[in-house]
Amino acid sequence: MPVSLKFNQNLTISDPHTHPVLIVGQVKHLTQARLYEKVSCKLGSRVNEETFNNAVSYLHPEPTDTCSLYLDLAKIAALPLKSSRHNTSSRAHAITRIVRSGVIGVDETVVVVCERQDLFASGCAVARAFPLYSKKSGAGANKATVNVEFVLIDASGPNMGLTADEVSCLENAAHGIRLAAKIVDAPCNEMNVSGFIEEVKEVAKALGIEPKIIRGEELREKGFGGIYGVGKAANDPPALVVLSHQPAGAKETVAWVGKGIVFDTGGLSIKGKTAMPGMKRDCGGAAGILGAFYAAVKAGFKENLHAIFCLAENSVGPDATRPDDIHVLYSGKSVEINNTDAEGRLVLADGVAYAERDLHACIILDMATLTGAQGIATGKYHAAILANNETWERKTFEAGRKSGDLAYPVPYCPELHFSEFTSAVADMKNSVADRTNAQVSCAGLFINAHLGFDYQGVWLHVDMASPVHCGERATGYGPALLCTLFGHMTNSEMLKSIAMQSTEAPTPAKQARM
Repeated sequence: MPVSLKFNQNLTISDPHTHPVLIVGQVKHLTQARLYEKVSCKLGSRVNEETFNNAVSYLHPEPTDTCSLYLDLAKIAALPLKSSRHNTSSRAHAITRIVRSGVIGVDETVVVVCERQDLFASGCAVARAFPLYSKKSGAGANKATVNVEFVLIDASGPNMGLTADEVSCLENAAHGIRLAAKIVDAPCNEMNVSGFIEEVKEVAKALGIEPKIIRGEELREKGFGGIYGVGKAANDPPALVVLSHQPAGAKETVAWVGKGIVFDTGGLSIKGKTAMPGMKRDCGGAAGILGAFYAAVKAGFKENLHAIFCLAENSVGPDATRPDDIHVLYSGKSVEINNTDAEGRLVLADGVAYAERDLHACIILDMATLTGAQGIATGKYHAAILANNETWERKTFEAGRKSGDLAYPVPYCPELHFSEFTSAVADMKNSVADRTNAQVSCAGLFINAHLGFDYQGVWLHVDMASPVHCGERATGYGPALLCTLFGHMTNSEMLKSIAMQSTEAPTPAKQARM
């Protein structure tokens, strides 16, 4: 059943017999004195204080535990006791799992008990539990509303009440997360390049922005050899789509570049029958950036912000790129194709070059489901970060911990790794010679090469091939991470409070052009 999420400033009064409730928190927070007094408005006359306290005392999370308070209509759940230094203190992944399994599918409430520093990550975690896309018969016939409410723990104990800014920020981030997940979950017969462009247009309309679209043969004419070469065999033409937010008084220019391969057959280097299912998710980077752009602009982004979507379907056909073909990309560099299944880096190379050359961005971040090796290097939950700037590398890692969209650095060392792309006849090949030599880093360095390793601005690469999904469902990875990482550039007090405020390297004058 589709669900509408509603974030409330305060706990509302309800009876679990008609309006079920799930209360989630860490044991140390659930055992706070006066917590029952705060949440009793959600329990009516069904649960007294003794029953509540007994239920809490029975919780023994290994790593989680749930106890019924009243039938199956009022439940309390404990999050894992431990959170390591590379995890999020919010226990966001456990929140998502508990909420997904604990809700019933009717009008109900999720109450999260947490510290204010974990408020944003916890709210985003709840949003991930409610995917939007479904083609099951009967889906959409009825729509339930899930109220999301919070009890915040501070030095004085449990307190209620969010600010209007916090509610608005959570609502917009939740919308961005669920939008990204919907796009990733939708199959390519619906979410092809044209379908993705329609999603971009919807966001543009909501924000009062006119998108720029370069598509089909115009890509070839304007020199976008990467995007055109990858997508030219598909019936639905490839495209570069740009959304630009340019507020008065902006001093910096930020560009987010998303890999939007709506389906990846591998091209003529075709994937096997077990590797190809799930390749609808290869647009996860672009989907995450679209959701993040919506949330960031809604939060009052104060600098120039461009979202660049590199959209193509990597298909097999008479016009497909062949191994040994050479393409000249938007950077002017030539690429010998030795693997048509290493296509994401080709479209992103065009995107970052456009961000630098045409948009004069001083901070460029690309996000992509780029390599299967990412899951081996950093796992199912942590995206891989490759960065030319140590400060921003650290900021991205910390933003992952604060947002729940976890990320961890991989080596940045072009002088040791870029030789993997050596070509006898072009500036580079598109796939490594040695697949055991830091594949994740190498793939990112290919993109970096089209900016130039001497690029004086900040470049960040986020490979989120594994975190983009959990099982058969998309996670909506990306919007929470980017809103946190760039929170200091917004008007949202909530995002500014969790954004890392470390000193940044000065922006070179030649990169600060508007």
